[in-house]
Amino acid sequence: MTPWRLARLDELGAREVHDILQARAAVFVVEQACAFQDVDGADPVSWHLFTVRGGRIAAYCRLVPPGVKFREPSIGRVMTTAPFRGTGLGRTLMQEALRRCAGLWPGAPVRLGGQRHLEAFYQSLGFVTDSEPYDEDGIPHVEMLHPGGKP
Repeated sequence: MTPWRLARLDELGAREVHDILQARAAVFVVEQACAFQDVDGADPVSWHLFTVRGGRIAAYCRLVPPGVKFREPSIGRVMTTAPFRGTGLGRTLMQEALRRCAGLWPGAPVRLGGQRHLEAFYQSLGFVTDSEPYDEDGIPHVEMLHPGGKP
């Protein structure tokens, strides 16, 4: 079983914050060749969910309270780092994120802005597409909504 850590930003150690930001930059800025403002002000009010394998961030997402990004609570910055892709860890991350959201915001639907090429993946977890495709930083996205509760 993968050990998951869920913490607010001020509960994380300096090294954990560094490793999370480094992993996010590697995936969202370098791999996707996308210059954007990753540190966007939502981190201090969000919950950070991640797992470490071999001393490295393997998977991460942030759980954002309602009213910050969307009216509903949301899941964002979803990623599995390159060495751990193809292992099922991304699905496990999302299942854990939905479980944690159900605990933090019981009964609330959960929204995400997902990359369009991952739409079927999110649908397989119970999300439904809730917007027309839109461009975010040069990458096609769609908003998706999960009815809430456990996956």
